[in-house]
Amino acid sequence: MRRGPPRAQPARLSLRRRLAWQFAALSALLVVALFFSVRFAAERASRASQDAVLGAAVISVGDGIRAQDMGLALDLPYATFSMLGAMGGERIFYSLSIGPRLVTGYQQLPQPSQRPGDLSPVFWSADYRGSRLRLAAITRRVLLENRIEEITVVLGQTRYGQAVIARDTARSAVWIGLAILALAGPLALWAARAVIRPVDRLAEAVTRRGPHDLRPFRHPAPRELLPLVGALNGLIARLRTALQLAETFIFEAAHRIRTPLSLVRTEAEMALAETSDPGTRQRLRRMIRAIGESSRSANQILDHAMVLYRSDQFDAAPVDFAALAGSVLRSVQPVAEMREITMHAEGLDLPRMVSGDGRMIEVALRNILDNALKYSPDEGEVWIRLEATEDRIARLSVCDRGRGLPPDQPDLTARFLRGSNAGDVVGSGLGLTIVAEVAAAHGGSFSLQPGSEKGACAILSLPLSQP
Repeated sequence: MRRGPPRAQPARLSLRRRLAWQFAALSALLVVALFFSVRFAAERASRASQDAVLGAAVISVGDGIRAQDMGLALDLPYATFSMLGAMGGERIFYSLSIGPRLVTGYQQLPQPSQRPGDLSPVFWSADYRGSRLRLAAITRRVLLENRIEEITVVLGQTRYGQAVIARDTARSAVWIGLAILALAGPLALWAARAVIRPVDRLAEAVTRRGPHDLRPFRHPAPRELLPLVGALNGLIARLRTALQLAETFIFEAAHRIRTPLSLVRTEAEMALAETSDPGTRQRLRRMIRAIGESSRSANQILDHAMVLYRSDQFDAAPVDFAALAGSVLRSVQPVAEMREITMHAEGLDLPRMVSGDGRMIEVALRNILDNALKYSPDEGEVWIRLEATEDRIARLSVCDRGRGLPPDQPDLTARFLRGSNAGDVVGSGLGLTIVAEVAAAHGGSFSLQPGSEKGACAILSLPLSQP
């Protein structure tokens, strides 16, 4: 089946960066909204002020109308036009008309669409002579030639000053918005850090926990993180149950496998002792050898599973490395005596305290001594030496004069890896792997070195406890 090109992994999103960009984008939108809001408010404010001045001016002009014998008299107050001119370089237009007839002022000046009152002016906007005007109109009743006439006064003014005021105000708003936008970046980063800080604290609290600490999580967290804390506690509870089941399975498997194999081997050895038939004795010997290999492999696999399980779960306790090495040495002494192998021990009479799991260290020591005995010739010698270095390391060296290390395989700690010169020796390829994993779990090291003359030296180093 032909497979297509591998899919690209999705980029990991940073919540902190995401929040910072969102805050910055929101600030930019607020700046734009501020600009249009200020411009709209400035235009309304300037128009309101212009209307107020224009309304006062048209009322003042209307109050200057009076009747005379010869007709109408109009006094254009200078103060009124000065007041209108104070708005800026504006152009001013006016007209006085009786009905549709223009009395004085500018021709075709736009008239109001509705009849203005005589107290409050009417305002509107219109185009006149290429300019946009703001106009106000008011009516006055005058007795003229023995009849009452309504005179409409219209006063218009260009809007240049109003536009300048609105533009200047909006420009000021733009500068203020740009200053806010310049501060938005650092403020967005600070706000993002403040929002993410509870998540960082939660992560730090989880990281500080040891691998064997499976208690429910009680760290205070914001309301939004409570579902995450609940899910984390649920995961811890399931993990604790799974580990308990794994531990129960390991010990149950060890009991179920070791006991029947021991019983079968005992029965086979008894049958070998009772029979005299050469063929049967040969088959029984092969059976005993196969049972021994199976028992050893099962023990090694179970020990390896136990070490893997306890590596992340053990509670460190003070362990006398020297006393534990002496105890393991005494337990393998009968095997050495059967093969007339001499065991030389040095440095096991002084206590060497390390912090760790006594059961795991015991399994590692047993595998080291078992390897030394396995690969030593009959009537050989094995040297065990324990010493403390200047950098507070307890170093145990186990040296034999066996077949040594194969030149093509300098590292034999890989799982199920055996030396090319060990094919005729029973083994599972897990013993040295167990030792290396125990050393790593305790912050130590394990190495294999060629012997001074022949054979090999296995060196297990563990840090000493603080005094």
